[in-house]
Order: sequence, then C-alpha cells, then structure tokens
Amino acid sequence: MNSVIDRPRAPRRPLGNVIVPKATRLALWVWVAFNIFMALWVGLTSLKSDEEIFSSPFGLPSSPDWDNFASAWTTSGFGGVTLNSIVVVSVSAAVTILLAAPAAYVLARSNRRWVSAMNTYTALCVALPVQTILVPLFVAKTEIYRFAVEIAFGWWDDRITLILIYIGTSLPFTIFLLTAAFKGLPTSLSEAAALDGATPARTFWSIMAPLAWPAVKSAFILNFLNMWNEALLVMVLITSPSQQTLPAALLRLYSTMQYTSNWGGLFAGMVIVVYPMILLYLWVGRRIMEGMTSGAVK
Repeated sequence: MNSVIDRPRAPRRPLGNVIVPKATRLALWVWVAFNIFMALWVGLTSLKSDEEIFSSPFGLPSSPDWDNFASAWTTSGFGGVTLNSIVVVSVSAAVTILLAAPAAYVLARSNRRWVSAMNTYTALCVALPVQTILVPLFVAKTEIYRFAVEIAFGWWDDRITLILIYIGTSLPFTIFLLTAAFKGLPTSLSEAAALDGATPARTFWSIMAPLAWPAVKSAFILNFLNMWNEALLVMVLITSPSQQTLPAALLRLYSTMQYTSNWGGLFAGMVIVVYPMILLYLWVGRRIMEGMTSGAVK
C-alpha cells in the first residue's frame, strides 16, 4: 500500500491556466516594446531637422542637429524651471516621507480601534483622483495666498502652495505603502527595545526606520518620479511661467513650437524632460521593486 495518498488533480482549464496567462504575458511584452520604441524614436527625432522629421519620420538622422536642444532650452526657459522642479519636487518628496513614515509606523503597530478606520480612509484617499478635487485645491490656494499676503507675511510664493499640495496629495499613497512595510517587520524587535527602556520614538528612529529603509527609499523615489512628471496641478495653481516646473514648460513649448514649426526643438524638449527620469528609473528600478516587496515575506 502506498504511504503517500494520491490527491485528486485539479481539473485543467485551458482558458484560465494556459490561454489567459500567455495572452497577458504577450500583451505586457508588446506594451514594453512599444514604450521602448517610442522612447528611442523621440530621442532620434530630436536630432533631426524639420524636413527630415516629415520626409523620413522613422529613419536615422543624416546629421545630428544638436541645435534643437539649444533652441528648446532658450525658447522654453528650461534653465529656471529646471531649478523650480528640482527644489519643489525634492522638498515635497522629502517632507512627505518625514511625515508618512511615523504615521505608517503607528498605523502598523497600534492596536487601537481607530486604526482600522484610518487604514480604510487612507485607502479611499489613494483611490481618489486628484482631478476630482481641483476646484477645492484652487480655492484653498487662493485663500492661502490671500491670508499670507494680507494678514501674515505680506508676501507669498505659489511654489510653497504647490509644495504643500504635493505633500497632502502624496501622503495617502506613501502611508499606505509604508504601513505594509512596517507590518512586515518582526514585532520581537520593538518588544526587545521596549524591555531595554527605549521609548517608542527611539525604537522607531533607531531600529524600525533603518530596517524599513528599502521601502522608505522606494516611496521617496516613486513620489519623486510622480511629482516630477506632474503638470496638471502646476498649470492650475501657478500662473507665472517663471515659477512653473518642467512639464508645464514643455506644454508651453509645444504651443510655441507648433506655430514656429520647430518640431525638432519640441522633441528635444521632450528628451530634456523625460530622459532623466528614464535614466533614474533604470538606475534604481530594481531597488524600487526590492523595497516594495521587502515586507512581503517575514
């Protein structure tokens, strides 16, 4: 008699077990190939003259026209708005992490009744599109400016408002992501620290935050990429072109270049805005994946 009892095999379903996974994998590879092709095509087109762009749209440039980048840089004012993007995005992403990490740790470790409701509220905020709150955000921006200029300081910079709104709209996703990371850490570490006399704040900053650093770093990079590519809030909240960021400057460049027919300069502007983020993601992409799955397995 066999010592191992043969279990009945699950019925094999060709549609769910074979066709759907293979079709999904094929669709993903097609999507990846399309995006790679588009990135390369934009880069090559940025080196063409206007005549070559229309006469040979998918061919190689006969002679690289580097003047397109100089034209895009001077016409759009990329110099000043690049500094705006770096400062606004870096400060917003850093402050978001500094606020979200302690909040996520409390939500992950606390056993109080309100924690479950707060986790649900955070998840709902993640699912809320920012387009649905554009009008309230614009009203808030107007009231902040009026209060700062007429009552508090006598001056105000709309870039500060943009930073505050970036932080507020990024906190739900960041807290949601880091809560899962802190839940994946062993509770024995915090218990041992408490036995040694460490306060909850000391336990967080000295033990838990360093252990969750891969997830914290991933959250920072994801927020940085998202804020760098964001243009809608910039266009709605900031009216002065000198205070806007790179994506908004690219949109202005499009409206300018389509009348001057400088299509090479337009594609060069796209390269200036998009390629740094592609290179950044290629550099840290694996680290992002490792950080997002760091708390998946204990």
